[in-house]
Amino acid sequence: MKRKITDWGKLLLLLGDEAIVLLLVILVLPRLGVRLSLPIIIGIVLVVAGLVLVTHKLVIPSFHRKPSTGREGMIGLRGKVVKPLKPVGTIIVKGENWTAKSVDNYIQAGENVEVIEVDGLTLRVSAKSDS
Repeated sequence: MKRKITDWGKLLLLLGDEAIVLLLVILVLPRLGVRLSLPIIIGIVLVVAGLVLVTHKLVIPSFHRKPSTGREGMIGLRGKVVKPLKPVGTIIVKGENWTAKSVDNYIQAGENVEVIEVDGLTLRVSAKSDS
């Protein structure tokens, strides 16, 4: 899935604000005459490191997560044939009936299938074993 430039910009802003805080604490404040003790600086660095860790664990993985809705979210789902696919028939996926077209020649009713492509409101499927 492609990401927009604005998505990457948001990510850079999320990580960039921590860098700004560190620069402020370590470089700018001492030049302004504000003296911080070593334990306070270490505490600030640990808090910022924690924020970076949370950002990496919670936000960044969402950039690589498989879509759960829409056309992309259908790909890879499994269903069961309701009306034989020869090559077009009906399958049930997540409790919903869908028109499906088999990439194989014929799939009989009751067989399991996997969605490999979405073409409008028709799912292109291939046969899958029960395992």
